[in-house]
Amino acid sequence: MADPLVDHEGLPAALRATVRGHVDFGTTARALTTMDASNYRRVPLGVVAPKDADDVAAALAVCREHGVPVVARGGGTSIAGQATGVGVVLDFTRHMNAIVRIDPDARTAVVQPGVVLDALRTAAGAHGLTFGPDPSTHARCTLGGMIGNNACGAHSVAWGTTADNVRALDVLTYAGERVRLGQGWDGLPARLADGLRALVDGGLARLRTGFPELPRRISGYALDALLPERGTDVARAFTGSEGTLGVLTEATLRLVEAPGARALAVLGYADESAAADAAPLLLPYGPLTVEGMAADLVGDVPGLPKGGAWLFVEVGGATPDEAAAHAAALSRAAVADGAAGHTVVTDPRGQRALWRVREDAAGIATRMADGSEAWPGWEDCAVPPARLGAYLREFRALLAQHGLRGAPYGHFGDGCVHVRIDFDLLGEAGVRRFRDFSGDLADLVLAHGGSLSGEHGDGQARAELLPRMYGPELVALFERVKDLWDPAGGLNPGILARPHRLDENLRFAVLPRRPVPVEFGYPHDGGDFTAAVRRCVGVAKCRETSAAGTGVMCPSYRATREERHSTRGRARLLHEMLAGERGGVITDGWRSEEVREALDLCLSCKGCRSDCPVGVDMATYKAEFLHHHYAGRLRPAGHYAMGWLPVWLRTVAAARLGSVINAGFRVGPLAALSKRVAGVAAERELPELAPETFIRWLAGRVRARHGDRPEARSSDQVAVLWPDTFTNHLTPSVGRAAVRVLEAAGKEIVLPGSKGLCCGLTWVSTGQLDHARKVMRRTLDRVGPALGLPLLVLEPSCAATLRTDLPELLPDDPRAAELAASVRTFAQYLEEHTPDWEPPRLDRPVVGQTHCHQHAVLGDAAERRLRERAGLTGELSGGCCGLAGNFGFERGHYEVSVACAEEQLLPSVREAPEGAEVLADGFSCRTQLEQLAGRRGRHLAEVLAEALGATDGEGGRK
Repeated sequence: MADPLVDHEGLPAALRATVRGHVDFGTTARALTTMDASNYRRVPLGVVAPKDADDVAAALAVCREHGVPVVARGGGTSIAGQATGVGVVLDFTRHMNAIVRIDPDARTAVVQPGVVLDALRTAAGAHGLTFGPDPSTHARCTLGGMIGNNACGAHSVAWGTTADNVRALDVLTYAGERVRLGQGWDGLPARLADGLRALVDGGLARLRTGFPELPRRISGYALDALLPERGTDVARAFTGSEGTLGVLTEATLRLVEAPGARALAVLGYADESAAADAAPLLLPYGPLTVEGMAADLVGDVPGLPKGGAWLFVEVGGATPDEAAAHAAALSRAAVADGAAGHTVVTDPRGQRALWRVREDAAGIATRMADGSEAWPGWEDCAVPPARLGAYLREFRALLAQHGLRGAPYGHFGDGCVHVRIDFDLLGEAGVRRFRDFSGDLADLVLAHGGSLSGEHGDGQARAELLPRMYGPELVALFERVKDLWDPAGGLNPGILARPHRLDENLRFAVLPRRPVPVEFGYPHDGGDFTAAVRRCVGVAKCRETSAAGTGVMCPSYRATREERHSTRGRARLLHEMLAGERGGVITDGWRSEEVREALDLCLSCKGCRSDCPVGVDMATYKAEFLHHHYAGRLRPAGHYAMGWLPVWLRTVAAARLGSVINAGFRVGPLAALSKRVAGVAAERELPELAPETFIRWLAGRVRARHGDRPEARSSDQVAVLWPDTFTNHLTPSVGRAAVRVLEAAGKEIVLPGSKGLCCGLTWVSTGQLDHARKVMRRTLDRVGPALGLPLLVLEPSCAATLRTDLPELLPDDPRAAELAASVRTFAQYLEEHTPDWEPPRLDRPVVGQTHCHQHAVLGDAAERRLRERAGLTGELSGGCCGLAGNFGFERGHYEVSVACAEEQLLPSVREAPEGAEVLADGFSCRTQLEQLAGRRGRHLAEVLAEALGATDGEGGRK
């Protein structure tokens, strides 16, 4: 092979001339595919998204001609490094993602490699069927990737691994041969059939004795599937070959009958080893899953039975009652065998909540309880289930021996353990420890009769150690098989056969060794922006295409389906930017246009802060980047117009020009000119300024009640209400309503300190951090004696800014942390400080949206309880309204803004029952509803105030 690190002359042009799909050799495409979900990083030459099998053949022909290797890639969630490569990456998710057909009678499905597993499960579900294997990444992993790695998932105790569910595969070799794989040698080219037959005939003894018998043996090539007594199953032998033998273009898969109902038995044990000892005892009861998790990973989850570790055991039944009875019988048996406690969960919502804890574990486990980092590498080794308890005890001892920590969890019913370990992969000593520990752990796994990989494949992480598992003779057969299929060595070189060392190509090697100068404090990452970016380990929950799975996170990705608009994609670009001259794909640092373009469609919703399993906070990273990117340069017009909105609004209000401005905005040409100058999308209507600000109204109310000398009141008699910019100047009706409700609850309203208070939100969101910090310091100076008192903030985005951005931009000012800790939402304040007040009963359904910042930062549990007490029934939609402050107003964002709103919010409002109350506590959400749906959304305070009989002047209807 030619040197793949050289940009081979003519390669991009040749691919574009012959491939009908997408060919991209640009900086962004390469940066996005340097890594998967592993510790490894390799820089490709370019990315090709083929249209179909003919396109794959064309791309392979060009790569052969130029001597360039090829790596096939699906969702990019591989944990062992096998989805990274230095030549051309084939991305199957863009075009080759069709379910060709489902045959419910034969219980089979034919799919292209880019089909996401959940898409197949949904389609099969219409026939009462499902695809059995289901990794925790089921909402974003592809069938091609699952076949490449022989993925398994939680339900393998019932339905086996991917290899157990493959019927036939259509494959292209690097040489361009089209191959149909099934049972027997038919469909193979003569040279390949003859070579494989000779290999089997000459190695019968080794193939029959060299492979351990256990349900999760994934390591190496499954050559024993070629034995005649095993049906000469070439498709099964190919499954798990990690893209090293051929390129999959179509697969025929087995479907299984889905149970009519499911119940979840949660069993408590003293520790993980006790849970592991118990797991195989449950298998005779026919469970669908037997998953294990310990307290050091689960944390404080309500509803779990007592114990230090738990087994999540799912069972099925034809009806809910049958499933519940099945779970109860299994639980009784478990208690008899030593379980400390149990609970049976039959409610689907409750089951989903618990399964989310399990499915997010791969991300959660990357941060230890003390905040230190932990990494994959020994993510999924497996031992016989009966040996799992003993193995885990020795595993814990081995960790202690090496001075390491990790939290094991995983598929206890199959003897497969996942764990992330706090290796120091940033320095030479830590990498040496990683290598030494890997060898010792391999020996421990093999001493228990296990497999180095029990689910995700060997990749680069473990393939070097395969000789310890299989011995030199079988490894020589692996190399011989690789050479038979791929004599030119063009498919995923360095993986499985003749592998790279497990401590080569580590993705951390190119990152800065010292913290880079930044503005935010990054308190959860030791003040280190590089460590914050390292949070993204690539599990790609942000790539899920349904808000039901991701919550708020990455609405722009769901609108565009482009990797660069996912949290992971943006983090990858930032990683390459930080790598810079040390080997990064992006070499112009903070001035990078590639990073700017990717962050441009980030709505700063902060959804990833809560919905990403590892708490990536892309909104903060975006603000940081914009600050540096535009330092000393002119900014977009929208940054001056909308970033400085509080200043402009205060100026207009002081001059009492609101009515003049409103009248001007109603003149078409003048409004169009204003929008063009301000960088506002032409499609947007400009919000009306209120004729009277909330602050002015409140001052008049106080004078009317108390004159010029209001009586002194104790702190428990007053409610300190934050006069945010949006409430004060644009929707004072919200503030008036809150005053009415709080007075009904027995509180007197005061403002926190002198005039000119601002949280700095608009400067933060546009990355003008120097001025944001100035505004915040001035605010802290002016808050005065109100500092430390409970602070009621009506606008969720402002509350989130005060709660998070304020202390993170002013980490050395103790007042910032004190103010942040005092922030309460409307419902939180009422619940904590007027506990005996009963809201009026409205008894009507609600629709609308929980503000994304409230979801991500503040939580909405108090709002839910307040709505319930007021008789407001129903759930608010997830997702994002798409306006997101300045984002949806900025020129160039309108289409994405609308697409985000159309995902959940607008359909939920259109489909709402007659008389439903449209709730939206955020100004952006209400504005989007009014402009796109013609519906007026109201803050919860407005709804309650109206029920109290408030007049227009006191905060009722606008």
